[in-house]
Amino acid sequence: MVEVVVARLAVDATTRAYVVILQEKDGDRVLPIWIGQPEAESIIIEMHRIPRTRPMTHDLCRSLITALGGGLARVEITRIEERTYYAELHLERGGEALRVDARPSDSIAIALRFGAPIFAADGLLEAAGEDWEPTEPGEPPGDVEALSAERLKAYLEKLRPEDFGKFSP
Repeated sequence: MVEVVVARLAVDATTRAYVVILQEKDGDRVLPIWIGQPEAESIIIEMHRIPRTRPMTHDLCRSLITALGGGLARVEITRIEERTYYAELHLERGGEALRVDARPSDSIAIALRFGAPIFAADGLLEAAGEDWEPTEPGEPPGDVEALSAERLKAYLEKLRPEDFGKFSP
């Protein structure tokens, strides 16, 4: 396992789907993972510490884990099968270690809320290739991470279901 960080969020110009770009913590390799709009919103809101009046789903997950006496030790993105990535939440509770199967996008959003490290299987980073770079559509300008909260909200409100496509390598 290799520790990775959320480098940024981008929009795939071909599919107009969101992509979270994980980068090797002390290296240049990346792991792009296509994710849905709600998860992209949740990740970027937490990255920018945008205040919310009510808890989002990933905030609720953090609250539930904490209320039950647990914590998040780490997230691991373990494998890819038939173009689907798999991840695990590594929880701790009363000295007991628990693993919970989860989608990578949810796992990343929860890890950000706990400040927990994210790891990816080394082979996934190699498979992603070092030269992968998403292209950006005309709207929004630049990568999604660079948007202000107001511009992000305006952009997300304009999205239609048909704006999201499926990734096909």
